[in-house]
Amino acid sequence: MQAVQYDAYGATPVLVEVPAPDCPPDGVLVEVRATGVCRSDWHAWQGHDPVPLPQVPGHELAGVVAAVGPEVTTRRVGERVTAPFVCGCGRCAHCAAGDAQVCPDQSQPGFTYPGSFAELVAVPAADLNVVVLPDGLDFVTAASLGCRFATAFRALTAHGRVRRGDWVAVHGCGGVGLSAVMIAVALGARVVAVDVSAAALTLAAELGAEVAVEGGPGVVPQVVEVTGGGAHVSLDAVGSSDTAVASVSCLRTRGRHVQVGLLLGEHAAPPLPMGLVVAKELQVLGSHGMAARDYPALLDLVVSGAVRPDLLVGSVIGLADAGAALAAMSRPPTTAGMTVVRLGASS
Repeated sequence: MQAVQYDAYGATPVLVEVPAPDCPPDGVLVEVRATGVCRSDWHAWQGHDPVPLPQVPGHELAGVVAAVGPEVTTRRVGERVTAPFVCGCGRCAHCAAGDAQVCPDQSQPGFTYPGSFAELVAVPAADLNVVVLPDGLDFVTAASLGCRFATAFRALTAHGRVRRGDWVAVHGCGGVGLSAVMIAVALGARVVAVDVSAAALTLAAELGAEVAVEGGPGVVPQVVEVTGGGAHVSLDAVGSSDTAVASVSCLRTRGRHVQVGLLLGEHAAPPLPMGLVVAKELQVLGSHGMAARDYPALLDLVVSGAVRPDLLVGSVIGLADAGAALAAMSRPPTTAGMTVVRLGASS
């Protein structure tokens, strides 16, 4: 099959012919119809998040079940599906409790095994990890849910516990940040969007952010002022020391910081203001994707039209251009929105 692959960290990902994956006994093979280009893939490609080499990136996938393993009982060939970027093993206590996103024996396409920048991708433990797509939800939109929308949804609902009328600060308006803006607005929250890009802030405002704040040293006092004392919930959707510290610092008393962006390399141990955490009884929470069992609530929002992930798709490209799109993430973005790779037939 055709796949985009890199052989060394930072080496240009290229379109190559590779052997098709075997279908796991407890899993399925998915014929990929669309896959997102995500910054998490970029981190792996750069070596910030070490992966086996050579590697096929891609973890935001949507497609059609092409083969079903003999141990699978609930899935069938021809179903239109997606899957979380964290696949649980299906055997441990965490998976049994519905928390596959923290499974100690988890697997991740594009990280622990070859991903979805390919014509076929394997999904293990299919009875646990495969999500059937609603009728009418196209593959490009489904792929755009990927780790961004799903991660933002769970960060706001399970961890942020956002309520109608809450102020939500979103630091970083890339894919996951803009997803968070849209979801928070759909939940009835008031959103402050923070970014260094004017284009990103413009799009955040179009998606319902009430206030747009330019990122930099003056962020915290501005957020505190416009929210009347600080945000109830704040997300670091970037993954840097500066944005993590700003996110915690802009909270009101008993507010909740949710770390969504990956903190890697030199940003792995940000100097969080723990004095504020103690004095204000703040909560510092991490969010690592979303298990398949939690997808129905998100899909209901999409089907109802309350959230429009398709509005976040900035460009749609072919598989041959996926490597260049991943490499382009090393440069400051020139446009807002995410890139989705489309393969084969559409819809």
